[in-house]
Amino acid sequence: MSSRKKLFLIDGSHLAYRAYFAFIRRPLINSKGEDTSAAFGFAQSVLKILKEENPDYIAVVFDTPEPTFRHKQFPEYKATREKMPDEMADQLPRIRQVIETLGIPIIEVPGYEADDVIATLARKAEEKGIESYLVTGDKDFFQLVNKHIKVYRPQHTGDAVDIVDEEWLQKKWGLRPEQVIDYLAIVGDTSDNIPGIKGLGEKAAKALMQKYGTLEEILAAKETLPGKRWKTALDRYADAGILSKKLVTIDTRVPVDTDVEKFKVKNGNEEAVIELFKQLEFRSLIDRYFSNKKELAQNYKTIATREALRGLIIQLKKAADFVFDLETTHIDPLRAHLVGFSFAWHEGEAYYVPVAAGERENAVSIGPLFQSMQSASQKDQKGLPLKKVVEALKPLLEDPQLKKCGQNIKYDMLALTRLDIQVQGVDFDTMVASYLINPSSHQHNLDNLSFEYLNYRKIPTSALIGKGKNQLSMREVSVEKVAFYACEDADMTLRLRNILEPKLKKAELYDLFKQVEMPLVTVLVTVEKNGVALDTKLLKDLSVRVGKQLDQLEEEIYDMAGERFNINSTQQMSKILFEKLKLPRAKRTKTGYSTDVSVLEELAKIHPIPQKLLEYRQLAKLKSTYIDALPKLINPETGRVHTSYNQTVAATGRLSSSDPNLQNIPIRTELGREIRKAFIPGKKDHVILDADYSQIELRIMAHLSGDENLLATFENDEDVHTRTAALVFGVEPEEVTPDLRRRAKEINFGIMYGMGPYGLASRLEISTEEAQQFIFNYFAKYPGVQDFIQHTIEEARKKGYVTTLLNRRRYLPEIHSENRRMREFAERTAINTPIQGTAADLIKVAMINIHNRLKKEALKSLMIMQVHDELVFEVPESEVALMKKLVREEMEGAIHLNTSIKVDLGVGANWLESH
Repeated sequence: MSSRKKLFLIDGSHLAYRAYFAFIRRPLINSKGEDTSAAFGFAQSVLKILKEENPDYIAVVFDTPEPTFRHKQFPEYKATREKMPDEMADQLPRIRQVIETLGIPIIEVPGYEADDVIATLARKAEEKGIESYLVTGDKDFFQLVNKHIKVYRPQHTGDAVDIVDEEWLQKKWGLRPEQVIDYLAIVGDTSDNIPGIKGLGEKAAKALMQKYGTLEEILAAKETLPGKRWKTALDRYADAGILSKKLVTIDTRVPVDTDVEKFKVKNGNEEAVIELFKQLEFRSLIDRYFSNKKELAQNYKTIATREALRGLIIQLKKAADFVFDLETTHIDPLRAHLVGFSFAWHEGEAYYVPVAAGERENAVSIGPLFQSMQSASQKDQKGLPLKKVVEALKPLLEDPQLKKCGQNIKYDMLALTRLDIQVQGVDFDTMVASYLINPSSHQHNLDNLSFEYLNYRKIPTSALIGKGKNQLSMREVSVEKVAFYACEDADMTLRLRNILEPKLKKAELYDLFKQVEMPLVTVLVTVEKNGVALDTKLLKDLSVRVGKQLDQLEEEIYDMAGERFNINSTQQMSKILFEKLKLPRAKRTKTGYSTDVSVLEELAKIHPIPQKLLEYRQLAKLKSTYIDALPKLINPETGRVHTSYNQTVAATGRLSSSDPNLQNIPIRTELGREIRKAFIPGKKDHVILDADYSQIELRIMAHLSGDENLLATFENDEDVHTRTAALVFGVEPEEVTPDLRRRAKEINFGIMYGMGPYGLASRLEISTEEAQQFIFNYFAKYPGVQDFIQHTIEEARKKGYVTTLLNRRRYLPEIHSENRRMREFAERTAINTPIQGTAADLIKVAMINIHNRLKKEALKSLMIMQVHDELVFEVPESEVALMKKLVREEMEGAIHLNTSIKVDLGVGANWLESH
């Protein structure tokens, strides 16, 4: 191994392109909406070099926009190269920030390409006895290879790297380094528009180079070459070959500072790097490359006897405010069996109560072959008897005077309902608190919060149970391991509460947290536990019918295409559309050209096959996501589907749902309506009651803007879209056609979502000038809305955030971005968030108030779903009139607005009929 010091010179542009295209199909978008793919990939590659190669010196070299000597020799040089994608250009400042934070110098020399600068530095380093590694995928650099200069060439995918040295060149190309220039001159380079000698490909070029050594010798011997084709190519394109040789030859005499000591690797900057990576949400890079772990005092104990459990309960009652957490066997709380409890009320102290498997868990059928093994293992399982633990802890957990805190406590509350424990006194959820403080983040899990706020790396769940098909159940892990893990969870949750609670108060979010978000947790537990019944026969019949429709569509598509292909393969579809049918190509992806919905919708205007593909995709998605999936989600114990409501996902404050995602079932398509028909009452003599806010976001806009015309429209109970059409298009309300109303609706919602003339033009399929005129007319008639928009953006710039009526905040750091697209996105978000966020607050307050009244009045009706601005109930026929009155009162009176709030109510035998 060489004892020489090592210099790594990174071709910045190449590495940035490689990083960008590595994530082209699944870009990394952080919680602020920023695409960080290229910055992440670049950082990952540089850290790999720093940690695995241990360089003594390192630098990154970038191209500059100025023309070089190659452009003077050949004006068409690089003329065919595609413009850098905007999404990548937007990330270059971030890449530079990563490089600078890592303490790596950036080198740029105007009028010279990075290739020439890197080559000059490598040659000078060689003179000083330093070994250079050129980090690039550009084969032009192979000409520089010698004993002390090598090319560090990342492969197209993955982490693998080729070290290109003289031996590699001889083995892979059959050439010596000094022959590379001539070889490249012959084959040319389409990416740089270097012509080469047309008619001579890589195979011919290598054969000629191996026999004659140089381009000049080949040209001198052209009359003696076998075959007419080679001679013709050399006769015709000899001049192009000579020019190409000049273009591919790297200049090693660039006027650049070659003091290599300035490139010395700097250490001790870890804190700044970690801080930047936290900001960019590069958690995996922090975990992989920065090992510092804060040590915390930890006194964790296992409660192994009933006497110890009694002692624990006495302490918990004295504490009157504690953290609790469950360990279970399943990610679905309504299918989970209890493995143990953990408790904490002093930082650094926690207690774990292991629980043996109960009869219900032991009774789970796992097949006759394993039944005896299951029984034997359960007898050996350590833990206190489930029945005794439940009897002891139930009064404590159901006592509303004892305050409880948890991390994602909704899960624990739901899991305990299976043991007939209805947890009360829930006072704090660290996940919900983190979400309110930073709603744009998607990293509210305990591992991330512990690292972010405590600089502490928790034991990941996978360290106990593994991953994938070999994953264990928590029941199979030793009590000792589970005890420490569970106590750590409770301890970290307590420490986080002590940090997050003051932050909520400082940000004036505490009232929202205590009065809306925490009470909502209990409501969601009830709604999820209630679940909803399904008509499985309807879904089964629908699956058969849609399957036949898909088969028919397939055949129609094949007929139009003139051949059979895999419709679900984007690559095969791309070939049919763009190569065979010669349709206009859209944006490029890593594997070809995009065939996403927006592309197919545009192509559908000029050819019938894209429309058929869109129909096929929509049917196939609804079939797989809902029609076939819903019956599989039915809980075998309850016979109902229990969706999970996500309280900490949408930055606006909206709830989302998963397993199944109720929000995405379309109402405007026939198939979507058929699926809604499958949601039915689960009991005899019950009906579905649907309550939907009418145009609530526009009503909130009217309140926030105080616009007289908009307020008057709602006070007079007029159709807002008809009224807007009349005002904007200068016609009487009775003259408003369906098309004009549709356009007015697009304008109403477009303005509210911050849409500009280009976006509106696209939606209405009109010119940008027409769209601009529509917006001008709109603001002329609704001046209060324009004032609201301008004021909101100004306040967002001043404060860095916007708020809802209940003071929910959304931070918008990008509103000061130099990147125009990011800044404009932040401005649109600033306009929309107060409206959509207030609508979210409104329905949450309504849900809490309805839940409380159902309980207080001992009604049998159940709240079973929340979807967008809509609440769905399962109601006994005898309670329909009472429920309609109750729901209307609470929904319309949840928050006071300066305009009326209207709720549309419907009753039916299923969800569709009731809407």
